[in-house]
Amino acid sequence: MVKWSKIFIYCFIIWGAVSCNSEEGTFIKGKIANLQDPYILAAYLSADTLAIDTIATDSQGRFNYRSHIDTLTTFSLYLNNYESAAVVFANKGEKIKVDGDALLPDLIRINGNEINEDLTSFKINNTDLLTPRGQLLINLLKEKESDAPANNSLTYRDEIAQLNVLNHELMLKAEEFIKEHPAKFSSLILISNFFMNSDNPQALERVLGYIQGDVAKTQLATRLRDYSEKMNRSAEGAPMPYFNLTDKDDKNIYSHDFQGKYLLLSFISTAGIESRETVALLKNEYANVNKDSVSFVTIYIDSDIYPINYAANDSIPWTVVLEKKSWGSDIVETFNVQFIPFNMLIAPDGTIKVRNLPAQGVVDVIGKSSGN
Repeated sequence: MVKWSKIFIYCFIIWGAVSCNSEEGTFIKGKIANLQDPYILAAYLSADTLAIDTIATDSQGRFNYRSHIDTLTTFSLYLNNYESAAVVFANKGEKIKVDGDALLPDLIRINGNEINEDLTSFKINNTDLLTPRGQLLINLLKEKESDAPANNSLTYRDEIAQLNVLNHELMLKAEEFIKEHPAKFSSLILISNFFMNSDNPQALERVLGYIQGDVAKTQLATRLRDYSEKMNRSAEGAPMPYFNLTDKDDKNIYSHDFQGKYLLLSFISTAGIESRETVALLKNEYANVNKDSVSFVTIYIDSDIYPINYAANDSIPWTVVLEKKSWGSDIVETFNVQFIPFNMLIAPDGTIKVRNLPAQGVVDVIGKSSGN
């Protein structure tokens, strides 16, 4: 289950220099195929307030939109009830053209200024990667929504593996662009697109090191550097951040309670087959670990359900936390959890051993680390 709020977080990160209050109009027009509804939602910051406009479309997905802005503004065009989005950069008086498919948002072409032109050029040059990636995302979304056993099939796992390969190749292509254009604002956008949620702090830190010139002084660059520091604080090899949680029996648990032991932190949801599979796999792993040297803590994150009534049905034999604040909780922020299910192994010395550890790999990693 991917964090739904990520798309909003992304928009706020790149809204570095935004304000709206001008007499001169900025025009955005275009055509988006495969719209399920006859409208698009445009979101942008206006005087530090999130503004949302409804843009009517015709039967062919054509639209015209006018906005009054006086500086560089980021418009997020949400499609098909927030299932996908196109990000448009526009300045005062500019005319922007949008063309693409709602089912393949990464390939939507946007023209009208240097930033949009650069990003569209990147899309065109990497269509061979973005097209199969977009189709894989569609397939995986359908399979996830079906909540069927097919999610555990060989085909599903192959699709995940293919997606990871494509994401890695796109990161390499993005890094090439950034190295060639270190003083362009579009390079910062590519960093935000491909390195923010990669769970690879070294890569993010490396590409930020390429940035130079005036763009290095922008709010977006500052926020990316701040995020890089945050990633490093919860990266593999870093000391485990402090936490104070309350389990389902209202007992306080602290990070220092697990000194000298392996600690498996699992972040899951009551909804979705992946989280249920994770619990089942972790039960098998838990049955084969030494309880004197290994502890498990599972944290339920449910944005729409509280109190959570399903956790007890899982009969989990280790500590369970029902997180009231969902994705807004301190531990999610501190440990930089971007999606669920997500497992993290802490070593006995208190350092983060492995992030995003497969549930069925806990015993093997502990065994290898212990020399068993």
